[in-house]
Amino acid sequence: MQTKIYLTPADRGRALSWDEFERADTEEGFRYEMIEGRVFVSPVPGLPHDEIVDWLKTLFVAYSQQHPDIIRRVKGPARVFLAERTEDITAPEPDVACYATYPSDLPKAERNWRNVTPFLVVEILSEDNQDKDLDRNRRLYLEVASIQEYWILDPLEDADRPALIVYRRRGTRWAPRRVVPSGGTYTTPMLPGFSLVLDSTGT
Repeated sequence: MQTKIYLTPADRGRALSWDEFERADTEEGFRYEMIEGRVFVSPVPGLPHDEIVDWLKTLFVAYSQQHPDIIRRVKGPARVFLAERTEDITAPEPDVACYATYPSDLPKAERNWRNVTPFLVVEILSEDNQDKDLDRNRRLYLEVASIQEYWILDPLEDADRPALIVYRRRGTRWAPRRVVPSGGTYTTPMLPGFSLVLDSTGT
C-alpha cells in the first residue's frame, strides 16, 4: 500500500509521478500544478479574481447556448495536458477554458482531462504570481495545437475594468500580442458575434 503524500508550499519543485500527484492531499490556501514533472505551488487568488472568472464563464456559457457549434463546454478552472510530454508530466490549469468538442456522450466517470483540449484559454493575473501567466503559460499553451487564442486579463489596476492581453496562434508561433485597455472591447473571428467589453461593473 502506497503512503499518501501531503503537499505544502515547501514542496514546490518536488519531483512526483502523476499518480502520486493525483493521490496527494494538499494544504489548503494554495493551488498545485504539475509542470515538467515537478510540483508548482501558488497562492489561491482572492475573491476579486474569482469574481472575474465567474463573470467570464457567464459570458461564455451564454454564448455557447446560442452557438453550441462553436463552444460546446466551458470549464473553470480546467486542466490542460501537454500530450508530447509523456515523461515529465506538464498540466497547467487555466482559470477558464472553452472547448469546441467535449465527450458529453461518455459517462462522467469515464471522462478524463487527458482526452479534452480547449481552443481558448484564459488566465487572470495575480499580484504575486504574474510570471506564471505572462511567461510560463504563454510558452506552454503554444505547445497545445488546439489552443488558438490565449487571453490574459489584468485586473491589478482596476478589477472592475481589467485590461486584456491576447495571443493569437499563427502557425507554430503566437502573433504579436494585442493589448486592449481597460474599458475597451475585444472581438475575434473565432467567436462570431461575441464582444468582450472590459467592464464588469455591477456584476
